[in-house]
Amino acid sequence: MNNLEELITDINRFEAIIANWDESQRCVAVGLQRAIESLHKAALTNLIKSLKQDNISALRQAVDDEIVYAVFLYHNLVKPPLSERIQTALAEVRPSLQSHQGDVELVAIKLPDTVEVKLIGSCSNCTTSTLTLTQGVEQAIKKHCPEITKVVAVNHNSPTSTNDNANSLDFYWVKVATLDEIIENRILAVRVNNHDVILYKQDDHISCYQNRCSHLGFPLDKGRVEKGVITCSAHEFKYDLNTGECLTVLDISLQSYEVKVKHDNVYIKIRFFLLV
Repeated sequence: MNNLEELITDINRFEAIIANWDESQRCVAVGLQRAIESLHKAALTNLIKSLKQDNISALRQAVDDEIVYAVFLYHNLVKPPLSERIQTALAEVRPSLQSHQGDVELVAIKLPDTVEVKLIGSCSNCTTSTLTLTQGVEQAIKKHCPEITKVVAVNHNSPTSTNDNANSLDFYWVKVATLDEIIENRILAVRVNNHDVILYKQDDHISCYQNRCSHLGFPLDKGRVEKGVITCSAHEFKYDLNTGECLTVLDISLQSYEVKVKHDNVYIKIRFFLLV
């Protein structure tokens, strides 16, 4: 058995059986499961560290396999690129800043450990802007990106630069479809350059996400789409196709891709996943 759908179906079957056991029996089963998972995670972590040093290309190829990716995802051994994690951090603090007519923008990522941001609106000249930076923005960024040790606020008159020289070698644009191939309010599943993605169009806006549920990596194109929401067929996790936000569990979302349209062709920016 080597099909992800079959493997998850088998897991679901055993979970259903265990759910009917009494509490003491379930505790034994869960304890055994956690012990085995801890062993597997330790082994996978050591394997990843070794491959990152000796053969990073082989590691990236391995992650393209849906089963390998699902296991890595389950053990929290994959994470999005640095720039995306920073944007997640800024989105976390943005509602608080906007409630006081302020905001924050990412200006630049400067490897190995520095991020430049720009406080805008009321935050740019507020007497407590330093406190806003250190207790809000900086803490959020360091929480999501522990490799970042310095968060610097640039002058509010400085021009905003493109966000990321740090990841300039980690992405490229690739054609995935033509406009007439993407039907309004329906998803189109595409495999391109070893990346499985889904495209969704609503009111001429096109969104693109990795074709993997953020829960266990199950292919999303097998799910149902209703009113801009896709429901994973494995465990009924729901996602907003316009934002990628998970509507079932807070604080997780689909892996998104930047999209551009040129001469009726649709392109996405492919980025490699960075491994812990």
